[in-house]
Amino acid sequence: MILSRRASLMLGLATLAAAAMPRTPLAQTAAPASFAYPVEGGQVVFHPVDHASMVIETPGGVIYVDPVGGADLYRGMPQPSLILITHEHGDHFDLPTLQALPPVAIIANPAVHGMLPADLQGRATAMANGDQAQAIGMGIEAVPAYNTSPDRLQYHPQGRDNGYVLTIGGKRFYIAGDTEDTPEMRALEGIEVAFLPMNLPYTMTVRQAADAVAAFKPASVFPYHHRGSDLGEFARLVEGSGAGSLVVLANWYPRGEG
Repeated sequence: MILSRRASLMLGLATLAAAAMPRTPLAQTAAPASFAYPVEGGQVVFHPVDHASMVIETPGGVIYVDPVGGADLYRGMPQPSLILITHEHGDHFDLPTLQALPPVAIIANPAVHGMLPADLQGRATAMANGDQAQAIGMGIEAVPAYNTSPDRLQYHPQGRDNGYVLTIGGKRFYIAGDTEDTPEMRALEGIEVAFLPMNLPYTMTVRQAADAVAAFKPASVFPYHHRGSDLGEFARLVEGSGAGSLVVLANWYPRGEG
């Protein structure tokens, strides 16, 4: 079953609906701007910004994930407590944007950490695949993010880039970064919300992404980093897989996909 909602759906109603609706795919033709999930001590609120960039409000602070495109995109957003960077590509790592944002702690993969100027590197921590850390009251696990198809290996080589699993208030949230459906992704357990990329040639096909969902069965899954992909087909494949995951379609391209 594929459902739709009107853009006037407010955050509180979106939260209630996400909690109450059975786990069948949900496609939103006009998505609300924010998505909230209850956790111990409060809630986690996701604000899609653009393509692969998002803002996450947590009980312990605010996270900016892969902020690019200039600081103006973040006007009106809550101020960050932490910045997470998955890898070095320009749609995930943009030095002028980082320099224009408030000077908060940064967590990045080692390759990006090595590209930072001294002032940013002084407040940055490198996390390699498999590393674990604590920040702003949450656990952070760096999950491998890489290509597996022979014709895509040059884009994201194994061992360089990160996804992240955030454990917040007893629940686990997965931000995949740029990756295909790796064994590490398929082995994840207990994921409340997953953000999965799907666009060629850089990441996954919609079928690969749906197969991954069928394997690790997140409670909810957001396609993101999906320019040009058939999200309706992704929702249908997830539904047909029996994973029981709720597919949530957010507006990742407010300025269009061009």
